[in-house]
Amino acid sequence: MKLKKLLAAAACLAALPALQAMNPYLPLWEHIPDGEPYVFDDPDNPGKKRVYIYGSHDMLRWMYCGLDQVVWSAPVDSLDKWRFDGIIFESKTDGQGRPLRDNGLGDVLYAPDVAERTLPDGRKEYWLFPNNQAGGRNGMVARSDRPDGPFIVTNFRPDNPVESDGVLEFDPAVFVDDDGRVYGYWGFGKSHGAELDPATMATVKPGTEIVEDLMTGFQSEGNDRFYEASSIRKIKDKYVFIFSRMSADGEWGLPPTNYTLAYAYGDNPLGPFTYGGTIIDARGRDVDADGKPWETATTNGNTHGSIAEVNGQWYVFYHRQSGLDEYSRQAMVAPIEVTVEEGKGGKVFISEAEYTSEGFETDGLDPLRRYPAAIASHFTGPVRAYQEYPGMHYSGPYFEPSYVSHHDIANPYDEELNVNNVVNCTDGSILGYKYFNFDRLNGRDNAQLVLSLTPQGIDGKIEIYTSAPWKGNPKPVGEIIIDKEMPQTPLQLVAEVDGVTELKGKHPLYFTFSSPEKGKSMATITHLQFKSDK
Repeated sequence: MKLKKLLAAAACLAALPALQAMNPYLPLWEHIPDGEPYVFDDPDNPGKKRVYIYGSHDMLRWMYCGLDQVVWSAPVDSLDKWRFDGIIFESKTDGQGRPLRDNGLGDVLYAPDVAERTLPDGRKEYWLFPNNQAGGRNGMVARSDRPDGPFIVTNFRPDNPVESDGVLEFDPAVFVDDDGRVYGYWGFGKSHGAELDPATMATVKPGTEIVEDLMTGFQSEGNDRFYEASSIRKIKDKYVFIFSRMSADGEWGLPPTNYTLAYAYGDNPLGPFTYGGTIIDARGRDVDADGKPWETATTNGNTHGSIAEVNGQWYVFYHRQSGLDEYSRQAMVAPIEVTVEEGKGGKVFISEAEYTSEGFETDGLDPLRRYPAAIASHFTGPVRAYQEYPGMHYSGPYFEPSYVSHHDIANPYDEELNVNNVVNCTDGSILGYKYFNFDRLNGRDNAQLVLSLTPQGIDGKIEIYTSAPWKGNPKPVGEIIIDKEMPQTPLQLVAEVDGVTELKGKHPLYFTFSSPEKGKSMATITHLQFKSDK
């Protein structure tokens, strides 16, 4: 193809509104792991509800989490309209309002939880459990009249205002039952639970005791293998305990990982709980060309999340790793099915979700919309990726993190900001997207695929597939040639794609990369989009 032809797509791409419902569903520069989703009343629009995401904030870049906690929310009937609702909590001052540190910085805050409680007069109050691991401030609790804060600490010790009085420790989860009783959960490697005193929302209720080993730990026998990330939900008459599980070595034919969310269920808030199964495996399990299990996404990491029903559909909210460590995690979501057998001893079934690019776009991605390339759900190289904690080693594509200095942005999804470069596209790599809905192209005269990329000064070829290229030996539907003489500046390259206008429904999209120069990246990719004449 002539370079002039390759560049011609720029003027033809349709301008579409900056909305986001695909994975990751928050702006790509935002890093909110450990997401706890809740549907609460919209305090500014009576009768309306919003889904709120509370999580950690990977802002430090050199370690987990950050010095503040923020919240994003969206209307339950418009899950493509996510809004930054601001900083809801920082731990900078003690119980007397004095700075905790001379430099004015606050504590690092880890995976939080939020609980809603209805007061006798019908008003709602919201309790934040910010998971402060600073000395003496474990078990910190804060309160607000609104789900979007601000939250004010309520449990500083009167005799020592730099410490808080609470039993909740690592990865707290709190649940207010229908009868008003309050329960807390926490633990790392060993799960704990207790009924909390509703007067403090932080301490064990007098006359009750802490329950240990709600689930057996990851070093114990059995299926539970609790690692961390306690979360609790009540569905009908069942109590569902969601947690990060350490898989066993060889389970699913793969090495062990705590990159999975699992669930258990019971008839009582403090158990006993019955192990249910895996909700999401963020490694993107599949089988390779030889039928052997492999990870098609990040091979290891951590995860933390939970489930929520939004407008009649259940979802699991979790996070993925980006970059070359575990310190720039991104919020992800997938639909699930939940069924409950009511009555004592009844079972709970939660389907295992698939790791995809779709997010809330469960009918499939729109091929005529321009998407960031970093929404890929498959990224493998010629050699299997591996982790040397906390670093990741990729022989093929991964997502280069991006950040903003502040959140005061008129359009958080501005295309100039909402991008993570897909880098390290080497010979033998595969980049994939599940799934596009090709009904939008069905019956059109022709179609082209436009890739926005920067060549890296080597010869190469990108082949395009609408099915897994390692299964069944399919033929590519198109290709893009990378010439080492191309300018190493952003270009939009076009491929004619055959047969896609005849496809119906959802299909994956895959790119394979080949080059005579091994181990070198042929291009950095930023966006992709189909275009077609009507």
